[in-house]
Amino acid sequence: MWLLGLPWALALLVTVASSGPSTDPPDPASIFADLSPEELRAVRTFLMGRPELGLSPSQGGPLAKNSLFLVELLPPKKRSALRFLEHGGARPRREARAIVFFGAQAEPNVTELAVGPLPHPSSYRVLGFKGGRAVSFSARPMTRLEYELLFEALVAAMAPLEPLLREATGFGFQNCSERCLTFSDIAPRGVGPGERRTWLVIQRFVLLDHQDPDPRRWAVRQLWYNGRYFGSVRELAESHARGSLPLARLPEPPARHLFSSYEPRGSFSSGTPTEVHGAKVCEPQGRRYRLRGNRLEYGGWSLLFDVRFGGERVAYELSVQEAIAFYGGHSPAAMQTKYMDAGWAMGASSYELARGVDCPETATFLDAYHLLDADGPVRFRHALCVFELPMGVPLRRHFDNDFQGGFHFYAGLEGRALVLRTTSTVYNYDYIWDFLLYPNGVLEAKVHATGYIHATFYTPEGRRYGSRLHSHLLGNIHTHLVHYKVDLDVAGSGNSFETMDIRFENISNPWSPGARLCVAQLGDRAGVAQGPPPAPGLTSPLARPRYHLAVTRRHENEPSSSSIYSQNDPWDPPVTFENFIRDNETIEDQDLVAWVTVGFLHVPHAEDIPNTATPGNAVGFFLRPFNFFNEDPSVASRAPVIVRPLDPPTCSRVEIQRWTPPSPGACVHPEPFTYNGTYRQV
Repeated sequence: MWLLGLPWALALLVTVASSGPSTDPPDPASIFADLSPEELRAVRTFLMGRPELGLSPSQGGPLAKNSLFLVELLPPKKRSALRFLEHGGARPRREARAIVFFGAQAEPNVTELAVGPLPHPSSYRVLGFKGGRAVSFSARPMTRLEYELLFEALVAAMAPLEPLLREATGFGFQNCSERCLTFSDIAPRGVGPGERRTWLVIQRFVLLDHQDPDPRRWAVRQLWYNGRYFGSVRELAESHARGSLPLARLPEPPARHLFSSYEPRGSFSSGTPTEVHGAKVCEPQGRRYRLRGNRLEYGGWSLLFDVRFGGERVAYELSVQEAIAFYGGHSPAAMQTKYMDAGWAMGASSYELARGVDCPETATFLDAYHLLDADGPVRFRHALCVFELPMGVPLRRHFDNDFQGGFHFYAGLEGRALVLRTTSTVYNYDYIWDFLLYPNGVLEAKVHATGYIHATFYTPEGRRYGSRLHSHLLGNIHTHLVHYKVDLDVAGSGNSFETMDIRFENISNPWSPGARLCVAQLGDRAGVAQGPPPAPGLTSPLARPRYHLAVTRRHENEPSSSSIYSQNDPWDPPVTFENFIRDNETIEDQDLVAWVTVGFLHVPHAEDIPNTATPGNAVGFFLRPFNFFNEDPSVASRAPVIVRPLDPPTCSRVEIQRWTPPSPGACVHPEPFTYNGTYRQV
């Protein structure tokens, strides 16, 4: 989908690879390439120079201003793209999508613009949502400036509570040097349309109203401390001063081995050495995939923006739409939390991947560039990686037993896949996004959840909603749900959707009169079978989680199932997925989109300390060919091994057939570990 750097799905992972000038004609796939830093700057310069827009720099100044929030690629319309790619039609006009916050007017609003043509923009037009829905100013995502002003307002409002904070935590806001408190925030920001009131998590919770563009009108509306609500800062401060407030004093944190740190502690009972390197991935004869500009090729796979196998398009688009987490709890911050991470810059939170940890040392690393809430493009170094992965399990194998202590033959094909990976670090949580391409024409989309749990302050009442993980820490129960868009084009755009059921039939046994058999029946089908694992059927302000799988006709005005505005206005969002499936359109021989929801319930436990681990916290789905090929296409691989005995049944001598070198050779990556971790404006 086209929000905050999405879809980094298959598109971004292969489009950021090109760099530097070239005299070669542009690859047709470059129509899908992410905007270059030069194009991002050109769009910003053009819009900043339009007097009618009255734009100010994003950083500094008041909130009540007109500012450019986001610039990213506006993909061409599918029909134009396919006409160009497949029929030699005109190259589609290259455009950018720009989001402008118009805060310096009587009725502030958010407006999206199409800007082009690139690389030298000269015009813009307003982009609309389906049904002409407008975006209210209160639905806009948070910016760095608003967070800075929010912190200033919080520090000022908390001044009367400084004695309480110092006594209870040993930390504060005033003249705190290295013992300063900070805060995190939750969303939605209110309980109805138009509100912008946020519960801020310090040691306790503060409800701060920041709806007005003028921070001088912001105010603390409520506070929650140790299970009690207070109507004002003064009320809480006076309760503390009278000595009538039960204090929950936090112990002094240790200088080392803090429970939430990654520092090693303890030892394994088996004595396994962990101070040496373990198993590694290697490429003994070099890389077997090719990454050329916007084109990635591996086995039968070829990726531009669309996904092909053996030259046939399988999908035009495969992208992440949204990741949401719904929490439960006793405290206001926990019970209010309904995270919709597209509104938290999920697609642009692709920070540096560590070689040898996040991706194998052999991986190809790619940079990404975003212009989001900044006054210029920002480079995210090593934001994506591509690598071939040995799966540790054969793709297929068989031992043909002779039942005399030997065998007729053994045959096996090692299991490998090409992995395209990026991450999204949305404050506390880290999502690891994988797309795996297998040589038998199977594609897997998978996400791992890791990072720090979103925890709240422990109270006895909170035990109903989670686990006590530390003396004053409650891990709140929550559900993770991820939504994908799969624009399937199986042997063309005219597809149909079928479900397949197995039924049992009780029939007479044809060779034993009087006996009966129960047999399974299945009709012949062709196409792609899509099998997501079970996902929770959770009802929410957004309709997507209600469906494991929904199939609709593709429309250009339905490019995504969510938007960056849903988080702060889930009650009246500009994009409502339910409307996609209520129009009762035929889905026979049409251009179809499959919308897939996967997810899992997370009940935090002690082993989530310090971080949630990836095993057991991964979900995804597969695209599998089903009667699409005449046989398994991986037979084209030269990697199988076939073993036959030369003297059966003794089997003392064997013939080994293989089409690769007998030994893979040395398997060591010589470069030491390095990591940069910065992302800077360029």
